[in-house]
Amino acid sequence: MIRHTLTALSLALLATPAHADTAPAPTATPASSSPVWTPKDGDEIRFDVLRNGKPFGSHSVSFGVAADGTLTATTDVRLKAGLGPITVFNYELDATETWKEGLLVGLTGVVDDSGKDGSVQALRDGETLSVKGTEYSGTVPLGILPSSHWNFAQTGASQLLSTEDGELIKVNVQDKGSDTVMVDGQPVDARRYLMDSDIDVDLWYDAQGRWVKLAFEARGQQIEYALTQAY
Repeated sequence: MIRHTLTALSLALLATPAHADTAPAPTATPASSSPVWTPKDGDEIRFDVLRNGKPFGSHSVSFGVAADGTLTATTDVRLKAGLGPITVFNYELDATETWKEGLLVGLTGVVDDSGKDGSVQALRDGETLSVKGTEYSGTVPLGILPSSHWNFAQTGASQLLSTEDGELIKVNVQDKGSDTVMVDGQPVDARRYLMDSDIDVDLWYDAQGRWVKLAFEARGQQIEYALTQAY
């Protein structure tokens, strides 16, 4: 998750943090006309995270939908690497997004990146989001997307709001065409997008706009998100 998202999220694991950009972020428009998946109450996206093909941790996003249609998306990331009994890397992210009528109206996030803490709180204030974060505090327009990657609309984004620390992350997303992803031993038709930021991240979404895979390379290490089951 870069200071990306990955989320950026796992990018923060191995990459140098990006510099915050305080310019307003435009509303994202999906890069293709593929149907956009809408989470239902109780849905969950769960990935096993692999480093050079070996277990590295987990990344999950769970969804709740209230009676008034308010959507919450809760991200939980736990990554760890060690030498024998000694932990040399530990990353934990807890973030909750609140959405109303297709707009992000609230965000809280706390990260522990091997002892380096970060946090963000954002709340709708009229036609803006008021952000208080470790890396950026100020306002951004409604329509900005968080760096959690489950939302297919990211394929049309030029800037993301970090769920770790409020950083505003510039991105350039390129459609790389059709591909096939294995999910629980079964092939799934998907489309791959390259998200260019501090680190190039590949994201895969299926025909419904559901996030099904993520991969990137940092410092010679291959990081891959393997979806544990279809959702």
